[in-house]
Amino acid sequence: MAALAVFALVARFVDGREVLGANLWDKPLKFAISTVIYAVTWSWLIGQLERSRRLAQLAGTVIVVALVVELAIIVGAAAAGTTSHFNVTSPLATAMWSLMAVSISALWVATLVACLVLFRNQLGDRARTIAIRGGALISLVGLGLGYLMTSPTAAQLADFGGIAGAHAVGIADGGPGLAVLGWSTVAGDLRIPHFVGMHALQAIPLALIAMELLSRRVPVLRDIAARTRLIGTVTVGYLAVVALVTQQALRGQSIVAPDAVTFGLGAAIAVAMAAAALVIVARGTARGR
Repeated sequence: MAALAVFALVARFVDGREVLGANLWDKPLKFAISTVIYAVTWSWLIGQLERSRRLAQLAGTVIVVALVVELAIIVGAAAAGTTSHFNVTSPLATAMWSLMAVSISALWVATLVACLVLFRNQLGDRARTIAIRGGALISLVGLGLGYLMTSPTAAQLADFGGIAGAHAVGIADGGPGLAVLGWSTVAGDLRIPHFVGMHALQAIPLALIAMELLSRRVPVLRDIAARTRLIGTVTVGYLAVVALVTQQALRGQSIVAPDAVTFGLGAAIAVAMAAAALVIVARGTARGR
């Protein structure tokens, strides 16, 4: 997967062809980087387990195989100058999309099994356990949100052109998007909650690592109870953000143009998290005196 990421990066500058308004190697590059991070994270987590490790290793193997299958099809489609996801324009394209659908489902089930095994193991102290379990569960939710993209849109059903599914909401796929990420700047984009949710697996444990490093200078963070409550707050807040960007995408609203509802909900999440953190820090400081 790492080699494919390097290959896609080189191909992006050598091959100037485009699909849906973007360089056709952008997608393989992004998927390769994302899948490497996802697979390496699970490999590390499974290596920490003591109970049901064999089952977790089996789930990890399925995760890697499913990711490789999906990535291989994406790279193959790019080399052919066409799309991979939602493409049913020919028998071959339909077969490849069907195979991707199977691999995606296998990935979700294997991730579910791996998550369940995490709950049978102690993963360090309470804060680390919450961070890892919470990140894994939200990642599972993020993977599941990908299924929102797989149903044909009303426009596709009305005038079928060989595409069944879309990541954009409110317009056809393609059009203006954020640099590198490609997320739509003019409509809703279901790739956003999918991405944000999936990478909770890394984001939440990294937040805890940051707390542990800061504990050298911030005494209250040396208190395991305070760290546990803080990372619990981060986990709940992260899940709320996933819900926020999901509703935003489903309402056809671009990530760069939040309306009053989205802005208000986002502000409420930020205020609630900040208030909870302040209370936790204040109580932890009082206990340490």
